[in-house]
Amino acid sequence: MVRIRVLVVDDHRIFAESLAAALAAEPDVDVSAAGSGPAALRCLERAAAEGRRFDVLLVDADLGGNLPGMRPAVPVQESNEDGLVDGISLVAGVRTGQPTVRIVVLAEKDDPRRAALALQAGASGWVAKDCSLSRLLTVIRGVLRDETHLPPALLTGVLRELTAARKHRTESERLVESLTPREREVLRCMVAGLGRKAVAERLFLSPHTVRTHMQNVLGKLGVHSTLAAVALARRAGVGPVDLTGNVVERGGQLA
Repeated sequence: MVRIRVLVVDDHRIFAESLAAALAAEPDVDVSAAGSGPAALRCLERAAAEGRRFDVLLVDADLGGNLPGMRPAVPVQESNEDGLVDGISLVAGVRTGQPTVRIVVLAEKDDPRRAALALQAGASGWVAKDCSLSRLLTVIRGVLRDETHLPPALLTGVLRELTAARKHRTESERLVESLTPREREVLRCMVAGLGRKAVAERLFLSPHTVRTHMQNVLGKLGVHSTLAAVALARRAGVGPVDLTGNVVERGGQLA
């Protein structure tokens, strides 16, 4: 019998333990639980090192935890001294580090926008927390066959969100393409969180010249703040400058 290795990631201990116990009763399921994003990452890394990778992650959409270097996929609604990172950001991080793992997001309520974000981050399914065990098992086995599972009531809303996201991305890409190569360098530095002085030092420019470039970037992108410019850049797929080396280029052109 081929066994399915499942990791439940939820910071509500009672729910996580109850779900893990229910899944463990299945003859072909091995299950573990983690109470935070960092704990989940440690479990994944340890399992990979031991040659027994997890097959499926069940991740709480509202998971809280501090994931170093990872940005929230959606605005964080609350914070503490360690910071909270949305569960959907964990999806993106895991898919980057362990792309063979299938991920299903567990949600308190149906939300087309967040479900679309989860799919964009790499999730294979969105399931209500109060769904039946048989339904959840169907989804788990389905995603292992490369199926995508969404509640029927969410399909129209998710498709609308994905279409809108693609439209926004296309518009953002067009605006970024209007920048000169030097302005794109400056924009990537802005995405990395560098201030004017740091950008000047990195690009061997005067602070005054950097200020002019930043003003030009904002003007061409049609925004009024660095935060808005960074948000638009990310929609266009522009990543931060590599702070450990040179500006990363794709296809011979600055991204």
